[in-house]
Amino acid sequence: MYFDVYKMYPDAKINPTLLWEYDLTNFDFQKMKSIVIQRVVECGYPNDWYAALNLFGEEEVKETIKNLPYLNDKDMTFVSVLFEIPITELKCYIKKQLVQTHWNS
Repeated sequence: MYFDVYKMYPDAKINPTLLWEYDLTNFDFQKMKSIVIQRVVECGYPNDWYAALNLFGEEEVKETIKNLPYLNDKDMTFVSVLFEIPITELKCYIKKQLVQTHWNS
């Protein structure tokens, strides 16, 4: 995995600007895990990834990513390759396939 060195950064913190609309003084990271991980996937820098992986662990991050309701195509492909998750196992991919589009749109 690309972020294998995350254990070397135990003091890494998630950038508060990723969660700008929340009051982080009483923020429950475990309860809001999906939002935190989605923001890290969409906008996070390596330090944010290190913090998320240290906070939740690799398997929990991987399982949460599988259940995210929406990711754009670029982010879907990135996490699929990064965590070696078949893209067809991502909930966001499955939901996207269910949406019917016009044949010439």
